[in-house]
Amino acid sequence: MNHPLLSVRNLSVQFRHRHETTYAVQDVSFDLHAGETLGIVGESGSGKSVTCSALMGLLPCPPAFIPQHSQALFDGCDLLKLTEKEFPSVRGQQISMIFQDPMTSLNPCMRVGDQVAEPLMLHQGLSRREAFARAVEELALTGIPDPEQRALAYPHEFSGGMRQRVMIAMALITRPRILIADEPTTALDVTVQKQVLDLLRARQQELGTAIILITHDLGVVKSYAHRIQVMYAGSIVESAAAAELIENPRHAYTRSLLASMPAARAKGERLRPIPGLPPSLKEPVYGCSFRHRNTIGKPELCLTEGTPSLVEISPGHFVRNCPGCLA
Repeated sequence: MNHPLLSVRNLSVQFRHRHETTYAVQDVSFDLHAGETLGIVGESGSGKSVTCSALMGLLPCPPAFIPQHSQALFDGCDLLKLTEKEFPSVRGQQISMIFQDPMTSLNPCMRVGDQVAEPLMLHQGLSRREAFARAVEELALTGIPDPEQRALAYPHEFSGGMRQRVMIAMALITRPRILIADEPTTALDVTVQKQVLDLLRARQQELGTAIILITHDLGVVKSYAHRIQVMYAGSIVESAAAAELIENPRHAYTRSLLASMPAARAKGERLRPIPGLPPSLKEPVYGCSFRHRNTIGKPELCLTEGTPSLVEISPGHFVRNCPGCLA
């Protein structure tokens, strides 16, 4: 396989406030290749969004703290070592991000066309007239009808699905090499979810953009991601090609996520939620972080000391080596 476009190694993120430390992300490593879609899946609080916010330089330091050994190599430079003055040459130009709630990401006082055009003026030096014309073209490419008129409207005049299309247009107008989509379909109904994801895939095929798709729903990524990594309590517990992970999940947490999906139950059968809550991250997690919620494996065999290592059990399939979670 070609050299990765993005190579993340041992990424850890802590939040330090007075005498408290929250260990939000712990030793996360992965590669992203050009044209690939990487799905990052896990419950709320598992560290998905914090991981990608760190890559985008969106975490205020302090209170966020990223250890020196953490690396995120993109085009020969370490994203984690860039200063705020250096980041604009990458953020919005080479790497873009779509957030889960477009209404809080769009400026309610600016016309939609001006907001889509703004990255071109900031990063490519286009005039307002040139950038606005390009914005209208991009809105048309994302399937917004009558783009010339809609570009003059304000965000509150759009539906939720159309606002998300505006966010996609804004993120892709600079032709970035990486697009991070953070829960892009959370607030949308199922039909609109599919439309948005199909649009992302179509634009990816046109532009060759690599996508990191963050979600809590394995049902979403199984049809759209090439590879999936499952995060729990700030760490990756399993990572594999999408088809391999769905058909042959090994870690108890991955199996629990799949079992909790409504599509996995027969009609009239009770849903199978994961009991309990994730562990507090106010201190480093030792042993198996999932042992208190493990109802699919053998919790009595889960490690109570040390940290289970991420091992390759088959080509390209990595899993935390905890006997209780693999049982």
